[in-house]
Formats: sequence, C-alpha cells, structure tokens
Amino acid sequence: MPEITRLLDQLRRAFDGEPWSGPSLLDTLKDLTAAQAARQPIANAHSIWEITCHAGVWAEVARRRLVEGSLVQVSDAEDWPSPPENPTEADWQAVLAGLRTAHEQLLAAAATVSDETLDRPINTTIDAQVGYGSSIYVTLHGVAQHYLYHTGQIALLRKAVT
Repeated sequence: MPEITRLLDQLRRAFDGEPWSGPSLLDTLKDLTAAQAARQPIANAHSIWEITCHAGVWAEVARRRLVEGSLVQVSDAEDWPSPPENPTEADWQAVLAGLRTAHEQLLAAAATVSDETLDRPINTTIDAQVGYGSSIYVTLHGVAQHYLYHTGQIALLRKAVT
C-alpha cells in the first residue's frame, strides 16, 4: 500500500473515523451547543470554540503550505478566533462546517502527493525559521497528531461544560 494512502487514512481516522487513541475530533464535538462550545470553564484556557477554529486554521495552513510551497503564517487573532459575544447555533454550525471544509480540502491536496515526494521539504524557508523539518510527511502526520491532541483537550473541556 502506498504511504500516502496510509497518511490519508490516519488523517481521516483522527478527524472523523476510529483512531486507536479513542474518539475522533468530530465525535468529541458531536452534540455540543454553541453556548457550551463558547464557554470558558478554565481561566486563561481556550474554549472548545477557539480550539475548534484553531484546528481548522491549521488544516488550512498545512494545505496551503502543501499546495503553495510557501511559508504561511497566521496572526494570533487568526489562529485563535474568539466566539461572538452572543454565539448562535448558526454561528457554531458555521465553525464546524469550516473545520470540515478545511479538512476535506487538505485531504484533496494530500491525495495528489506521491510517495516519492513525501520527504521533500515544503519550503526550506520554513525549516530555517521554525527550526525543525517540515517535509510533506512530517506535516501530514503533524495534522493528524494536532487533531488528536486537541481532541483530548476538548474531551476534558466538554466534561466541564455539559
């Protein structure tokens, strides 16, 4: 089986499949209301809303780095968008739809990658500025790891808001 097929499988499992570690990101977000997602039960910690937006932002950043081959940076405000003051269910559904879209677009971009290019740096500028390897392989695995890392955070926050 081609390695890119395995990577795509890991991304799908972490996002909405059955990862080895437990529930997927979407399963952990299932049935949360806008009010619950926006609540900040731990002082100085991000809300479920903010974490969900953040996961979508980084799926999009990874896609852009893969497609454009350039250093894509985001501001703190772009990286951790705050919920509206009075969030509606439509607002929350838009956040979830944005996350799904970013994930699907990343999968589509990754599906065009060949195994022969997985070790290729996305951009040597990124390596120099960030200080660690950013091959296509590392980036795609990183997104799956990122999904699961934040899934754990959301699972804990969910207990505090439901």
